[in-house]
Amino acid sequence: MTRATRALGRWRIRNTILCLGVSLTFVGPARADEIFVRVLAVVAGDVIMLSDVRAARDLGLVNATAAADPDRAVLSQLIDRALVLDEVDRYAPPEPGLDAVEQAFNAVRTRFGSAQGFAAALARVGLDERQLRATLRQNLRIRAYLDQRFAGETPERGEAIIAAWVASLRGRSTIVDLYTPAQRP
Repeated sequence: MTRATRALGRWRIRNTILCLGVSLTFVGPARADEIFVRVLAVVAGDVIMLSDVRAARDLGLVNATAAADPDRAVLSQLIDRALVLDEVDRYAPPEPGLDAVEQAFNAVRTRFGSAQGFAAALARVGLDERQLRATLRQNLRIRAYLDQRFAGETPERGEAIIAAWVASLRGRSTIVDLYTPAQRP
């Protein structure tokens, strides 16, 4: 597939998602017993939905409790994650071992105190264990890529360099951000 074909495909996906997002903006509020999909952003061809924000927040994959608008903070982190993951996919760092994925999975599971609490949290955010492991695998790939790319930096300096690098990714990427505070869960 040529670069132009891929660009055209991404353009069509973005426009379709944008139209879907705009149309969903004009739909009334959902009842608590309804399953409702809200597209909050499209980043590098990836769709970030309200359910993704809820899952990341409820499973403790991101921390935004101190933010004035926690959903905006989580969405911003997921946008950055999508941009970085797009870079990771281009350069393909080594895959994390199954032990590392399982260790990350167990760390999430232990936050809930019981197997029933963990299962309820997964059901509430619409994920199963396989999907959570896939997300954690991607997080480990991101960490390995960042450790490789920014090796030798002190933690403080490394964080600043990574933040500047992510800002540059934001500057040269197409991001369709449809979030409004009224969409808060």
